[in-house]
Amino acid sequence: MAVNLYDSAYALETAIRQSNEYIQLQQAYKEVNTDPQAKQMFDQFRQMQMNLQQKQMMGQNISEQEVQQAQSTVALVQQNQKIARLMEAEQRMSMVIGELNKVIMKPLEDLYGNL
Repeated sequence: MAVNLYDSAYALETAIRQSNEYIQLQQAYKEVNTDPQAKQMFDQFRQMQMNLQQKQMMGQNISEQEVQQAQSTVALVQQNQKIARLMEAEQRMSMVIGELNKVIMKPLEDLYGNL
């Protein structure tokens, strides 16, 4: 009997949306977005992150000044309790996705061995 992998993927999507980790992430994101000061601070932080990632992907060097600015921005953002909770929830969700990815990739690992 053939298995429809897409049906399984959509079932996994539903399970993720119903997970405690996702619900907590959703609530933390809502808290940040309903606080204008936290939202502005978080949006600036995300923009800085995206700019640095884009530079890395393009093979450009990140200056020491940019690193220091990023570190001070992270320290400042983490002082906001709403943003700190959001970042913690993002980290937990990321860990879940990573663990799920390991499970999904297991058949290929078994076939090809650890690379």
